[in-house]
Amino acid sequence: MKYMLLIHQGDTPTPRDPEAWAKLSEDEQQAVFADYKAINETSGVTPGVGMGEPETATTVRVEDGKTLTTDGPFVEVKEAVGGYLFYEADDLDAAIELASRIPAARLGGAIEVRPTVEW
Repeated sequence: MKYMLLIHQGDTPTPRDPEAWAKLSEDEQQAVFADYKAINETSGVTPGVGMGEPETATTVRVEDGKTLTTDGPFVEVKEAVGGYLFYEADDLDAAIELASRIPAARLGGAIEVRPTVEW
């Protein structure tokens, strides 16, 4: 079964926010990089890409045949997706175990695990 793991950054310190990132020790920062590297090298993982900050988003809707765009998403920062990856796993338990290794899960964010659907 293939799963998509959506990484909700929440209050997770990242290098994009130097002030928050500086609250982590050098060892903690290096552990975050090492953990993401190890996850991306895990058999069955197809790394996704990181995403820009929520305020850089453009939301698109179509109403009455007219394309409407709005700056930004309509979510709280804690709900914003910061990245994703795909994981070919034997079962949900294996996907949950991988999700628990993603640094954002322990640093203030959350990981949403969803099975993919082939069309």
